[in-house]
Amino acid sequence: MTTVAIDRANATMEAAVFHGGERITIERVRIPDVSAGEVLVRVSRTALCGSDFKLWHKGAEFTAGHEIFGLVEQPGHSMHGRRCVVYIPLHCDRCAACRRGDTQMCLEVSSLIGWNRPGGYADYLPVPENCLLPVPDDIEDSLAPLLLDTIGTSAHAVRFVSRVVPPKDAGPVLVTGAGPVGLGVILALKDAGFDDIHVSEPNARRLAIATAFGAKPHPVGDTSRRFALILECSGSHAARNLGIEVVLPRGALVLVGENAAPWTIEEGKVFRRKDFYMIRTFYFPIGDLEANTALLRRYKDEYRVLVDGEFGLQELPQGFARFAAGELIKPVLAPERR
Repeated sequence: MTTVAIDRANATMEAAVFHGGERITIERVRIPDVSAGEVLVRVSRTALCGSDFKLWHKGAEFTAGHEIFGLVEQPGHSMHGRRCVVYIPLHCDRCAACRRGDTQMCLEVSSLIGWNRPGGYADYLPVPENCLLPVPDDIEDSLAPLLLDTIGTSAHAVRFVSRVVPPKDAGPVLVTGAGPVGLGVILALKDAGFDDIHVSEPNARRLAIATAFGAKPHPVGDTSRRFALILECSGSHAARNLGIEVVLPRGALVLVGENAAPWTIEEGKVFRRKDFYMIRTFYFPIGDLEANTALLRRYKDEYRVLVDGEFGLQELPQGFARFAAGELIKPVLAPERR
């Protein structure tokens, strides 16, 4: 991928517009303005994500897409021409959370690229300089976006809970949901030394991939076995409630999957009568990038299995519908494909 000079005055690009009602159109729009402290990134790949389903249903104010890899198009800037993934949480680098390294939980800024400002289902987007994460040349373009949600989010969850339930003390571990993040969690668990991993997933193809990664099938909804560590990756309220029921005393239930709908916990005796940890993890700190890149290198063949589709912007409406129907696991948009 090479850089291209752009005449910024009245320059336009193609971008996906999420209207709601499961309708996406591809339209020509102005390239967004680049503010001070930002650079323009030309999108090479944006991985589709299930959290965008709510935008598909309800519509989006800004261009969607938040698992973005591209090339910096900012002549004169030190990063010009660099291959980068886009770290989506804006962060100040000054608050107590940022100084601690928790850049995904900045106390001063609450804005996400692809949600509260333009994202990557487009040819270009402006990116704050501190949200540019360089990608080594040995990482192929179509795998680079996996450094974000599929690897970053999942590996952060495993690292975080390993302090509470270390691999040597875990025994059998349950992963509920084998979507991209759940499959990423299985690989991160395996890499961290957890050696008895079980997975609950209703989709036969995803379950087959999870078992190929080394996990053992566990029946959906089964309550006959309890676990010291459960990583809930589906976002399903039923799976969350089941996790509360089957987590062992002094065990940990980690909520990795997302669900925007309200979740009510019934404070029955199963909930009240045991000590257990219920942990929520979000995204990942910038400091994890090197470890995440090393994880991708160690399991490149497995991660390649997840990227099961690639298409240009004009094909995004159909491709997104196939993704929403469960036909694809982690397809990527390649705007440069015309």
